[in-house]
Amino acid sequence: MGSDVHETLVLVPWKKFVGVGEERLECDNNGVSGTRFWYWAGVTTAVHMGLWLATSPMYYDWREANPHLKDTPEDLVNKIVGELTECLGASGLILGCMIQPVLHKNYQNLLKYDSPSYTLQTFVPSLARTAYLAIRALNIELARIPDTTSNPAIGSMRLQFWRNNINSAFAGQPPKTPVPILLSYALSSLSARTAGSAQLSKPWFLRLVSAREQYLSNPPYPSLDALEQYAESTYSTLLYLTLSALPLSSLPADHLASHIGKAMGIAAVLRGIPLLAFPSPPNHHSNSPGQDTLLGPPRTRQGAVTLPLDIMASTGVREEDVLRMGADAPGLRNAVFTVATRASDHLITARLMLKELQAGREVGHVYEHEGEEGHEYHSAHFRPGGVQGSVQQNFPHELDQAFGVLMPAVATGLWLDRLEKVDFDIFAPGLRRREWRLPLRAYWAWRRRMF
Repeated sequence: MGSDVHETLVLVPWKKFVGVGEERLECDNNGVSGTRFWYWAGVTTAVHMGLWLATSPMYYDWREANPHLKDTPEDLVNKIVGELTECLGASGLILGCMIQPVLHKNYQNLLKYDSPSYTLQTFVPSLARTAYLAIRALNIELARIPDTTSNPAIGSMRLQFWRNNINSAFAGQPPKTPVPILLSYALSSLSARTAGSAQLSKPWFLRLVSAREQYLSNPPYPSLDALEQYAESTYSTLLYLTLSALPLSSLPADHLASHIGKAMGIAAVLRGIPLLAFPSPPNHHSNSPGQDTLLGPPRTRQGAVTLPLDIMASTGVREEDVLRMGADAPGLRNAVFTVATRASDHLITARLMLKELQAGREVGHVYEHEGEEGHEYHSAHFRPGGVQGSVQQNFPHELDQAFGVLMPAVATGLWLDRLEKVDFDIFAPGLRRREWRLPLRAYWAWRRRMF
């Protein structure tokens, strides 16, 4: 019950509640005094506040630090808010069901723009689900920037805006918009339930922004390896962040996440080719006539083909042919096949790794990102050629924790199967339909622990 109720509690910095020099929030028996306290969705009494605080991990931390205080409802209402505010700093608290409309808004966006992730969130452990939603919601906002801006300069400004939001969320002072508030809540929740021993990596969040910025104007990827690196910096990083929210630091889990994320990213780029080749007009949100004059002329929506240049050269694909002929462009299906094969190879590698690890055997190849920032592991986790003793013993438990986070492999595999069935015609309408088989396939993969 505690973890479920805790999902209705948000602890995010909001404002300095009390006067100059005051660092605490004062309470009396009737509720909060010395400030105005805003409630959402029926949070109207200090009794509600005490019940939520009593069932949150923050309460138990406070309880251990204050054993002399009586454990009564009155004690909660009068004392705990002051202690928590002092612990969190002068910014104060906002309590209650503000998180509910924030969650609802982000779930709506996830369903609209990333329905596979909406479906698969069921398999993510409940304590990490808020962080999962925050990470995915941020990814949606970043991915939509090229489609919602008419000028590269505006797009760069929007990405800088999200950098600032990430920094503010990590500083505990998110702006009053849904994604930063949810991210700040996820960070506070993770810190509270792990007593500060686990946290999400801010450099990984900033890597997401930088990777999107590099391809903001939809230039072609120089090579298939460059596309793979982009997938590592985006989709693999999404999985790393979600694993960190469990929290789980495991070389085998990260190794699996790297391969699955690369497959996801490559498939996402292929899926977007028709939309980028024949784009819709950009959204305009400004009524200011001088905006384009200051920031440069508005970008005309011209088609782009984002297949890797080395693959286009080897298969004889020309961008102008794709923009003029669409699916009938010479060599296009061969190019799509070559790129899709790389994604499929990563999924096959992940499946083979999973089988070997479940059997307690070495995976046969090293993790190329081991030792990089965020991928530092104990020496027992790694040796050339695979995984050794202690990890083989611990991995069944780690796998059980991580498996829900790795479930996007199921959705990616289904889409690649559909692509093969249409003979790699990337413009086939069926490739853009929602996959109705995903819930059943995901459940079956979950039961079998094999994607």
